[in-house]
Amino acid sequence: MTGPKGGYYEAELGEPHKFDPTFRGPVHNRGCTDVLCCVIFVIVILGYIVLGTVAWMHGDPRKVVYPTDSYGQFCGQQAILFYFNILQCANPTVLINLQCPTTQVIQTLFANHLSFSLSWNSYWDYYKLFCKPGFNNPDKVPFLQRCFPDFITRNGTLTVANKTSFKDGHGKIRSVVDLRDAANLLDAKEVGVKIFEDYASSWFWILIGLVISMLVSLIFILLLRFTAGVLFWMVIFGVIAAMGYGIWHCYWEYSSLKGKPDSDITISDIGFQTDFRVYLQLRQTWLMFMISLAVIEAIIILVLIFLRNRVRIAIALLKEGSKAIGCIMSTLFYPIITFLLLALCIAYWAVTAVFLASSGDAVYKVMSTLPDCKYTNLTCDPETFSQSNVTKLCPGSQCTFAFYGGESLYHRYIFVLQLCNLLVFLWLVNFTIALGQCTLAGAFASYYWALRKPADIPPCPLASSFGRALRYHTGSLAFGALILSIVQFIRIILEYLDHKLKGAHNAFTRFLLCCLKCCFWCLEHFIKFMNRNAYIMISIYGKNFCASARDAFFLFMRNVMRVAVLDKVTDFLLFLGKLLISGSVGVLAFFFFTRQIPVIQEEVPSLNYYWVPLLTVIFGSYMIAHGFFNVYAMCVDTLFLCFLLDLEKNDGSATRPYYMGSSLRAILNKKNKRPEEKKKRRKHKKEQPNKRH
Repeated sequence: MTGPKGGYYEAELGEPHKFDPTFRGPVHNRGCTDVLCCVIFVIVILGYIVLGTVAWMHGDPRKVVYPTDSYGQFCGQQAILFYFNILQCANPTVLINLQCPTTQVIQTLFANHLSFSLSWNSYWDYYKLFCKPGFNNPDKVPFLQRCFPDFITRNGTLTVANKTSFKDGHGKIRSVVDLRDAANLLDAKEVGVKIFEDYASSWFWILIGLVISMLVSLIFILLLRFTAGVLFWMVIFGVIAAMGYGIWHCYWEYSSLKGKPDSDITISDIGFQTDFRVYLQLRQTWLMFMISLAVIEAIIILVLIFLRNRVRIAIALLKEGSKAIGCIMSTLFYPIITFLLLALCIAYWAVTAVFLASSGDAVYKVMSTLPDCKYTNLTCDPETFSQSNVTKLCPGSQCTFAFYGGESLYHRYIFVLQLCNLLVFLWLVNFTIALGQCTLAGAFASYYWALRKPADIPPCPLASSFGRALRYHTGSLAFGALILSIVQFIRIILEYLDHKLKGAHNAFTRFLLCCLKCCFWCLEHFIKFMNRNAYIMISIYGKNFCASARDAFFLFMRNVMRVAVLDKVTDFLLFLGKLLISGSVGVLAFFFFTRQIPVIQEEVPSLNYYWVPLLTVIFGSYMIAHGFFNVYAMCVDTLFLCFLLDLEKNDGSATRPYYMGSSLRAILNKKNKRPEEKKKRRKHKKEQPNKRH
């Protein structure tokens, strides 16, 4: 049965890997695949837009962004949230309700400085602005007439206004330590301000560090064609040498403990010990270490001996990938498009989540500092609360704003809408990643299936591949992204349940939940692997998602050892490159921000914490290297899959030549026969009968 034009076909059930000999690269004459899923995907996107619009109409982000007082009023950018008695913030109810059980009022400050050393009465007209409505007694204002405490350490003792104890709002003597525990938010705010100042003064140098990491990543990828083999074998022999030294050291420790008291005791005799140094005094421990290292060393050596050709193929493919990127340099900058699309998805999801969370009317609850108050967390009405019995039964309780909600159908299903928001967000993110993978795969497949590289590479391979992926295969990409998103969604729910059940004492429930998390983790990674290769097959043959995933799976099963070796070699080298780039740029940034480079020492900005820009540069460098190397990994995976197809469908003849590079043909002892050689053989065959006559 013939497949798509230029694609492969299945002649019989027992021959699933016969290919059309006219195939010469990615199919251009193709049709739309998985149309139904494409239609559903478009409808879901339109529904997502409607959801965001409805949330925007009902929500108010100020309810989430800005703090609110006891009356639900917003604390804006120019206002200060005043806690009437900040000591009440050290109450366990804060952890439950995220609201301090004390009166909170908001007042906008216009004065930049006030002297607190003057008499209290002269400033009562100002301070009463911070009191709850109707309060006119200045003697009951807590905290020594201060809005926020000023902690000072004198002779090793923590004090506030030279005092270590004082009366709180209820007439009790309290320690300054209690006040410090309630006012920890001030320290966090101060640290946050200093971090922001460091970013403001060092952003230019952080940007320079990230640009350097980008250039180093680009140079590293281009140089891999010359250094991949050397780098890999140096590391491998380094590991073998290190493990050999470890075996010798274990033997030396084992011999040196001979004859020492208690060194011949077995590990089972001493049982479990928290001090692991006890085990190092036993000969049995070093014997186990020595045997384990020797077994691992033998396995590595045997693998290198029996799989050396496959390792050489993997290294040759790494070099070929560097050549492909050198011919299609635009692929290195495609991650910028992916980043922008992902940023758009994340921003829309976050804004929609905020508007959904802020939908509704103000809900007030009873908050009390008394542990036995039965009215705590019950809803209340602030206008009638003072006339209720709650204030009599629970002295000091307050009707405090808790959150925003409602009883309408929309408000009842806010949680369900948040789950829908999360699922569609995961779908859009995975679709964006799938689009990038399919686009890059199509571009690199165009490179591989060019017989004369780079002369036969079609013009604008990246743009052409992007257009094909969007025009014909949006449904297939959305299908694969949906499968992965559902698994990720279930994993998030399991993580949420695990977080909620951490305090449970049911061992079987925790064990079952742990098994489910492990299974879905494995399933997610397997689906990611299959999706990635299915997108490569889609970019080449233009078939639907299921057929492409099936073909990729059986192709890998027929070459399972090559797949395993290439995957590990590629992952190892790329991880080594990421560490090398981020580490080298991080060391350079450390010397710079600690003023240890004399040439530019005067240019270093003054910082509160030098680790703020340093960690930013290291993390940013790693992410930039990760983005570049993801392109490189996609290139190698595409070339590898094309290489396997090339071996199965071609034989090196003039009509079916190998498209792999010369280095790969040399490793496999494969040769392409030239057309003129074929003509000579035909002429020679024709002359043979004449000579016989």
